[in-house]
This record gives sequence, structure tokens and C-alpha cells, in this order.
Amino acid sequence: MTTYQTVEDGDVLLRDGTIKLHGPAAFEGMRKAGRLAAETLDALVPFVQPGVTTGQIDDLVRQMTLDGGAVPATMGYRGYEHSCCTSINQVICHGIPGDRVLKDGDIINVDVTPLLDGWHGDSSRMYLVGDVPIKARRLVDVTYECLMIGIEKAKPGARLGDIGAAIQQHAERHRYGVVREFCGHGLGRLFHDAPEVVHAARAGTGPELKPGMFFTIEPMINLGKPGMKMLDDGWTAVTRDRSLSAQFEHSIGITETGCEIFTASPLGLHRPPY
Repeated sequence: MTTYQTVEDGDVLLRDGTIKLHGPAAFEGMRKAGRLAAETLDALVPFVQPGVTTGQIDDLVRQMTLDGGAVPATMGYRGYEHSCCTSINQVICHGIPGDRVLKDGDIINVDVTPLLDGWHGDSSRMYLVGDVPIKARRLVDVTYECLMIGIEKAKPGARLGDIGAAIQQHAERHRYGVVREFCGHGLGRLFHDAPEVVHAARAGTGPELKPGMFFTIEPMINLGKPGMKMLDDGWTAVTRDRSLSAQFEHSIGITETGCEIFTASPLGLHRPPY
């Protein structure tokens, strides 16, 4: 049974399975955190080029986050030591920044989460590195379409399953695989919270969406089959068949009439090519 909790300013929040319902002040906090996340991803557009290392991307993300008055929520999270995740080609998610040099033809997802004044702005975006093959570009396009189709279903009275069903239908129409092992999540003052937002589901199932809910939608779409495996580092998830994978992520809030995207690009850099 789904339990909802109306959250007031100053409440101590627990990861107890309840879905939090937030008020106007919380929406304003999420707007500011989400804007910083989006501005950071915007700033990466001219920077993500062949020859750049994922560690250099991480350095820029960390500096922008700190300059914006926030801290990277990922640093120290379950032992993670970096300011973002950098997932290249067959990496589905949680790629660890380091010495890897970007090459012409790569596709990369960069996932950032600034923690600003107690609020988490969680977002990720794909980048095309140099001259990218058509099949990779098409995967990136369809993955973005999956995100936005899912967001269109996010409105009061709908069910969480409506989001996953719409995403799954669009991806599988293109013969792509939808990763099942990772999902979107509630957020706000907590980094990861209820509900889980799956990206492959049956319409009409799952918790009802109510005004004040905050969560991410972040479909991970594989060019091949949906299977994944975890590397020995305990973080990096890759496609089992070594096919390419893409992901986009927004943080949203359910309003009285639909939803608000907290992490939309201020510069209109929503999808590549930028």
C-alpha cells in the first residue's frame, strides 16, 4: 500500500518508503538546485571534445558546483569519490571519471547532482564527441524522446506505470532494449527516496501521482538487448552484449495541472547536437 507524507519546512525526513508531498518553498529550492545542474551541463557543451579526459570533466563539474554555492552530492556517497558520473559508449550508468580520453565517435553521458541549500538537482545529458556514427546518434535521439514522452505522462491522477509504459513502448518500437536494473527515484532533501520510477511498466499500475511529488525520470536505453552487468569496481554498469547505451535524466515536480521540469537547460541545450 502506498503511503504519502505531506512535508513541512523543518521536518526530519527519513527513507521510510513514504512518498513525500512538498509545498511551494520546496519547489523554489528545487528550481535553484535544478538550474545549477542544468547550467553545469550547459557549460560542458564546448568542453566535451576529443582529447579531453573524463577526469577533466569531473574537475569542471566540481568547480562549477562549488562556485554555484553547492557541493556535489555524489562525493562521499556510499564511498564514491567523484563529482559526477561519466558513462561512455557501452557504459549504461555510473561510469567513474579518470584518465579515459574521449575519442572521435564516442557518446558520453554526464550525470551531475549539486546539493544546494539542502536540495538535490539531479540531471544527466548525452554528448556527441566529434563525428558520431548515425546509429549512435539515432540511439541518443530516441533516448531523449523516451525521456520527454515519459515526462508528458507525469501529471496528477496518472500512475507511475504510465510513465514506464510510454517509455518502453517508444524504445521497443525502435527495437531498443530498456534497462530494468536501474530506475528513477524520489528526491528533494534526500538524494534517493521513494518512489522508484521504473522505465518499463504496465500502464495504470503503480502509485498515483499527486501534486508535490518530486522524482527523476532517467531512462537508460540500449542499442541491443536490455541486459547489463556490473564491473568489478562495484559502480560501472555496462551492456551485457557490449552494445551502445544512452541516458537522459530530468528532475521534476508534480503540479496541480501537470509537472515542472526543474533541470531544463536555460540555454535551450536540451539534446545534441548542441
